[in-house]
Amino acid sequence: MSRRLVYLVPGFFGFTSLGALNYFHRVADVLGEALASRGLDAEVIECTTQPTGSLRRRAQRLQNRVAETGGLDADEIHFVGHSTGGLDVRLLATPNVRIGDVDIGNRIGERIRSVVCVSTPHYGTPLANYFNTVLGRQLLQMITLFATSRGGRKGIVWGGRALRLAAKLDDWIGRDDTFLDELVRRIFDSMSQDPNDPMWTFLREVASDQGVIIQLTPEAMHLYNAAVVDRPDVFYGSLLTASPNPPWSFRSRHYLSPARASMAAVFTFLHTVAGRAHRHYPYPITDLRPWSEGGVDFDIDKRTNDGIVPTLSQAYGEILDLVLADHLDIVGQFPKSLDDAFGDWLPSASQFDEARFVAAWDRVASAICDAAA
Repeated sequence: MSRRLVYLVPGFFGFTSLGALNYFHRVADVLGEALASRGLDAEVIECTTQPTGSLRRRAQRLQNRVAETGGLDADEIHFVGHSTGGLDVRLLATPNVRIGDVDIGNRIGERIRSVVCVSTPHYGTPLANYFNTVLGRQLLQMITLFATSRGGRKGIVWGGRALRLAAKLDDWIGRDDTFLDELVRRIFDSMSQDPNDPMWTFLREVASDQGVIIQLTPEAMHLYNAAVVDRPDVFYGSLLTASPNPPWSFRSRHYLSPARASMAAVFTFLHTVAGRAHRHYPYPITDLRPWSEGGVDFDIDKRTNDGIVPTLSQAYGEILDLVLADHLDIVGQFPKSLDDAFGDWLPSASQFDEARFVAAWDRVASAICDAAA
């Protein structure tokens, strides 16, 4: 019997799990069920990565993960990369690429049958340009301070305790199951000042290498696409996401939840910046009307994005579908995701739901099955 492995590769700031958070929330289960329903026996494996490390280092981490999980002995390997994870996969799949152990890279390359990129910035994202500004760099330096200093860790832990107290205070007025309660439970409840706490390990990795921020600019991706080529006889496909512009009433809907209002404000900011297309590096694909029947009822232009990545920047290889979703909806972080009433970390106006989630990953499963031997 053939052994098939499907690797889920996280994107920028990606992790497998962190506290009670999971990057690919239920994706492995939904994708695995869709593959099985088509008669394809495959093991779905979630990968770790360097959160903000350079694409080369992220691809090397992926290579190591494949080797550690028996990928060198597999008959087939299929990759599904979300966001920057799609770029990691394309780089690793490039013939004769010099990443880590060349022999291991070649053995992996011989086994790759498909590369599916989900919400991937193949032609960059304007957000990367923002984080390379003075203000953006200052934000990243703050993260570095929190991760590497005792005072920074202590400040975050005490801040978490203050949020925990605020979450308990609103319980007295009958609001005992709010987004703030869930935020505290998932992130701050298990956090300690111990330098080996998973949160600080994660933030230290962010502090140690932020090379991908430069590499995700439209200018840098222009060079990436000149150097990174497709591997012959491998299927390349892309699943695109687009979110409507945040409405003016966006924040007012969450006025009873300060945490929710803050997240809504963050999304509005991200969506605005991501819509600032680079005039000297246009997107090669400009017409997505053939794929606009899957719930996207607005025009797709150079300003359209999912809150992180411009939609036109996501098109590469065969377009599998255009989904009405924000950048995190598609990996299971959407409102009322079955067992998770507070799973929406980018509160957009996409109204993404379970049916759309299952349909999107069913489309990915179909592409993998078509590429399987």
